[in-house]
Amino acid sequence: MSATPTTELTVIVLAAGGGTRMKSKTMKVLHPIGGRSMIGHVLAAVGGLEPSRVVTVVGHQREQVGGHVLELMPDAVLAVQEEQLGTGHAVRVAVEAAGRGLAGTVLVAYGDTPLLTAESLRDFAAEHRAAQAAVSILSGVVENPFGYGRVVRDDMGEVVAIVEEKDASREQREITEINSGILAFDAAFLVEALPRIGNDNAKGEYYLTDTVQLARDAGLTVTAHPIDDVAQTEGANDRVQLAELGRVLNDRIVTGWMRAGVTVMDPGSTWIDADAVLAQDVTILPGTQLLGATVVAEDAVIGPDTTLQDCEIGVGARVVRTHAQLAVIGAEANVGPFSYLRPGTVLGAGGKVGGFVETKNAQIGDGAKVPHLSYVGDAEIGEGTNIGAGTIFANYDGVEKHRTVIGRHARTASNNTFVAPVEIGDGAATGAGTVVRRDVPPGSLAVSSGPQRNLRGWTVRRRAGTKQAQAAIEADPGLGRPAPDAEES
Repeated sequence: MSATPTTELTVIVLAAGGGTRMKSKTMKVLHPIGGRSMIGHVLAAVGGLEPSRVVTVVGHQREQVGGHVLELMPDAVLAVQEEQLGTGHAVRVAVEAAGRGLAGTVLVAYGDTPLLTAESLRDFAAEHRAAQAAVSILSGVVENPFGYGRVVRDDMGEVVAIVEEKDASREQREITEINSGILAFDAAFLVEALPRIGNDNAKGEYYLTDTVQLARDAGLTVTAHPIDDVAQTEGANDRVQLAELGRVLNDRIVTGWMRAGVTVMDPGSTWIDADAVLAQDVTILPGTQLLGATVVAEDAVIGPDTTLQDCEIGVGARVVRTHAQLAVIGAEANVGPFSYLRPGTVLGAGGKVGGFVETKNAQIGDGAKVPHLSYVGDAEIGEGTNIGAGTIFANYDGVEKHRTVIGRHARTASNNTFVAPVEIGDGAATGAGTVVRRDVPPGSLAVSSGPQRNLRGWTVRRRAGTKQAQAAIEADPGLGRPAPDAEES
């Protein structure tokens, strides 16, 4: 069942707990999974409902959590729970922060359930409204309910209570229908019921689930709606659970892309973040990570052993054994193997960045190539230009960075050093081993090394008794006779 968005929907996201079992200086709900924080996934799902307001309850590390929430959802209302006295208390704080005029449906979710989807929440809210219930419970049937509150039903199947694990009888602990913690309320009932929740229980906390009994006592409807995909309601309390949820989330993302027309050779070794976007007929080879907001166009082949973070990959590009961040790779371009593309790299259509090449803040034109063993930093390389092996763009003078510009269809030789700032004109060339310190005009050849000098017999005289010297004498017996240094051209 689904429903159209309604303006009479308020969503409360609980994110005040400390998460001590994470054993981390980072607040639990801020831990990343699938390229977003845990609470980021929840807010994305909540946003899909188009609610009239979202209230997030913060407590521990409220500055970090609250700031992160507002970055993701600027219109969210923050409610501060100074003391963590239970879910009933947290929702009461949220309702007070929401202000007067609360109406319609109030949905309560948790900030540590990253598998939750907008579709499931939308269906749950619709079922709640259709039942005209005061309280609705998103429940699930599990094999091992240990640690969860149990949904208690009467002989007619009507919900009569939610009993927490510590307060449950032996018989109640055998119940396999559990409370996920995600609840929906009639707003008017919730506002009236919250002040009447007590804390007479094993933990001395104010349980939001006590509203079930309050509704029953008032003769109002209470319903429970089992979700088929119980994993959506699971939270992560420690890093083991976080990793388990991360694997489940990744499996779902990878499977979704395969069903959308992407070839994934080895799903088990492929990681794709939630915000990555892939076109049909992309091929992903083993050991690949597509992180952040990476976008890959059709017919591109990525991998093996490649990590792309916040990158844009063009149609038909080939990227192999490469690490790239905030880089753009054009259509039909080739990158790798063992390339490192740092932020600001833009490789044009049909271009090449080859083996053991590092680039940073570099614009490499269409059809231009940097094939081998080079560093290209703070540079602009024109269309069709070829950069020789072992080239260094010396962009840093010890204080400031400077830029090198190489024109169109230039040819630079091996083992060049471009000492920035310097400009090489269109169609220019450089000799092997050249250190370019001044601009090179278009069509010119730049060389900086002097004539070669050969000192005959140097090895025999300076490395006497070594295998090197013996090999030289065997190749030229005349070197074994004493003679002064002589130069050969």
